[in-house]
Amino acid sequence: MRAKRSVGGHFAGLPRFRVEVIVPRAAKARSAQQAARREEILKAALGVFAEHGFEAARLDDVAQRAGVAKGTLYLYFTDKTALFEEIVRTAASPLIERLSAMSEAPDVPAPLVLSAFLELFRTEVLGTDRKLILRLIMTEGPRFPHIAAFYHREVVSRGLAFMRKVIARGIARGELRPSALEQFPQLVMAPALLALLWDGLFQKLDPIDIAGLFKAHLALITAPTHPVSQKEP
Repeated sequence: MRAKRSVGGHFAGLPRFRVEVIVPRAAKARSAQQAARREEILKAALGVFAEHGFEAARLDDVAQRAGVAKGTLYLYFTDKTALFEEIVRTAASPLIERLSAMSEAPDVPAPLVLSAFLELFRTEVLGTDRKLILRLIMTEGPRFPHIAAFYHREVVSRGLAFMRKVIARGIARGELRPSALEQFPQLVMAPALLALLWDGLFQKLDPIDIAGLFKAHLALITAPTHPVSQKEP
């Protein structure tokens, strides 16, 4: 007896194939467009914030610069604060991840980790528009404490946690001086903040070698009192 052929099973294969292949492609295209539009909005918003400050920045200006309708902004962000916070997250997350990976490498000497961190700051903060975010935090933070608190929670506190881990390991190995550095890991950041201020205020008047500054700073904090290669008498 001949088995009956299922009509649905015979013809359903092609439509299902087209749905499973064509629809995901369309979805991927839409997702890519949305990601690109979101990136343009964030870029435009950073420019507006940098030029006008947090309080004076208007979403109308952001929309105009991004080339979208103002209503489009609300498809991505609930308000101006949410927009600013997403700028910070998008800019800081890749650097935080790299800093975390550095701190979790136990075989790498602490001085090299700190050197890599300062080089990361020089190239990826001072050398990019990320420095505009830091300047905004420094100028607007006192007037808008919620902005400063957000940045401290999302960036500063996490960075300091990584620094403390590296510093403690370096001191235990004799790679770093057992000094106030362990109690005040912010000292590692001191030349970075100086470089940020100098870059914005005096770099055109009195250029400073940022890489040389960082190298000199590392020499001060990493030269151990008793070099590990030197044998005790």
